[in-house]
Amino acid sequence: MTHPESRLPGRPDERASAARSSSAPGGCADPLVAVLLVVAEAAAGALLAIWLMVRGLARSHEATGGKLSAPPPADPDPGVDWTPVVVFAVLALLVACVAAELLRSGWYWSGGTQVVVAVALGVTVLATAVQGSGREAPEPAPAPAPTYVSPPCRSGGDSDECARSGR
Repeated sequence: MTHPESRLPGRPDERASAARSSSAPGGCADPLVAVLLVVAEAAAGALLAIWLMVRGLARSHEATGGKLSAPPPADPDPGVDWTPVVVFAVLALLVACVAAELLRSGWYWSGGTQVVVAVALGVTVLATAVQGSGREAPEPAPAPAPTYVSPPCRSGGDSDECARSGR
């Protein structure tokens, strides 16, 4: 037998107190957090883009051997630099994890906004990856034409006759 004064789980007074102690936001906190998170992600994306640009400049500076006027070296197999794709894919995954946690916690505006940002980043990463994987190595430059011009054949014959005569 149970005693009425015992604290059994699921009693109406406990359910009411559990509903009141929810971590769901009130007022304008949810949309405000959504805006703050989008601004923070935009700043993080800008910092990552700047880092990737500086990295690219450093790589091109190393490839020229530190000479400012040197043309870039001909790389027979340039390949594709997948670092930007990986960096922004990690950012999209991080945003998706934050979105899942916000939605699970009851912050629906913030979580929904994060889902939109994560999907936009994911689509951008996929489009960049598809574009990068379809890129082929550039065609090699054609060989320069010979500068020696042979004198015309004066025998009146066809070109085969002149070619056999050595002229």
